[in-house]
Amino acid sequence: MELTEKIEYDITSHLSVGNTPCKLTVAALALHYGVSQTPVRTVISKLIDDGKLIKLTNGRLQTPTDVDAPKGPTAPSGLPVSTDPYPAILREIVQKSLLAEETFLREERTAAHHHLSRSAVREICHLIEGQGLLEHIPRRGWKIRHFTHEDLRAYQDTREVLELKALDLAWGRMVDTDLQAMHDGNIPARDPNGFPVIDNRIHGYIIEKADNFYISDFFKRHAPFFEILFEWEGENREAAADAVDQHHEILTALINRNRKNAAAALTHHIRFNHPVLDRIGTTV
Repeated sequence: MELTEKIEYDITSHLSVGNTPCKLTVAALALHYGVSQTPVRTVISKLIDDGKLIKLTNGRLQTPTDVDAPKGPTAPSGLPVSTDPYPAILREIVQKSLLAEETFLREERTAAHHHLSRSAVREICHLIEGQGLLEHIPRRGWKIRHFTHEDLRAYQDTREVLELKALDLAWGRMVDTDLQAMHDGNIPARDPNGFPVIDNRIHGYIIEKADNFYISDFFKRHAPFFEILFEWEGENREAAADAVDQHHEILTALINRNRKNAAAALTHHIRFNHPVLDRIGTTV
């Protein structure tokens, strides 16, 4: 079974029971399935044609009230339907932390929303507490740590240092065909009202090729923030266009083995392609 068919099956499986695998945007779905945005766009177009998704006039996707269940008795191998509530609850907490939407996570409401027991939610919260996102306040519940502009700028500073170090470590290990594929995966918009296709794999590729446990650990630990920031930026046409241009600049320098230009382009991209950071704590 082809990748697009597996993705289509998984999304349809979620829709058939009244939920979604993640936020219904191209960027979010691509991150969820670990693929570029191209196959996701193909699947979304088919689901819209089949009446399983509705595209609103503002471009956002919506689920209809009655979605047919997927045909076939078993899910295809290689892409199991996700039933783990931990990522979904972690994602909600990160979003609230970034947007400062509320102070406390309510166990009872969270348990009802995810069809879990309160003890299961409490266990997940204890795990997330270890990441510094929650603090248990006796007789009050779980307090969500709000990330300020200062927190996020400090995080951005650390990311820049570690990603540039990863670039140095990865320099002799990058493969031209991989770099070219990522370059070609970033596709400018075809018309003034269209959205570009962003391929963010270069960041993970550099970190993987660096082969440094401590650098990898930092990015894995803070992955939810990256995913949400990339998702928000993917919904901002101007930021998405800038991301495609900046990825092209980084990858062209890497293909040409120009280390100085690659480092400068990477620094510029990290520093100047996150307009949503200026809106943290307000409205995104």
